[in-house]
Amino acid sequence: MIQVQIINQGSQPLPAYATQQSAGMDLRADISEPVILKPLERHLFPTGLRIALPPDCEAQVRPRSGLALKHGITVLNTPGTIDADYRGEIGVVLVNLSSEPFTVNPGERIAQMVFARCEQAQLIQVDTLSETERGEGGYGHTGTK
Repeated sequence: MIQVQIINQGSQPLPAYATQQSAGMDLRADISEPVILKPLERHLFPTGLRIALPPDCEAQVRPRSGLALKHGITVLNTPGTIDADYRGEIGVVLVNLSSEPFTVNPGERIAQMVFARCEQAQLIQVDTLSETERGEGGYGHTGTK
């Protein structure tokens, strides 16, 4: 289990897992009054939360599936990465991809946060790469089977 230090400077409860096997914790909009997102409009929502991650970890901010399916609301930079050395407030950029306005209310669950271990890479410049069965086949290369 990853241990994460957290400061809650907002008015909402700390994020928590909804079930024992949930992958993400819900993030809430720490706003004092409703915000209306017009179609194709984006807005940065504060959460009131600041965290300190271990050096080999990141937190990913992801959309909530219900908001995406029912209302066309998603996180614009999905997944948003919170680096281990970031100490500022966690913000969530939502965008309304529907044709209808959507109201985000104070305390509404707007995204989920998933923690993951990660490694930095050392890039080694070479002249050729090893051959594979796929080779340079790109998007859609493997078909629809």
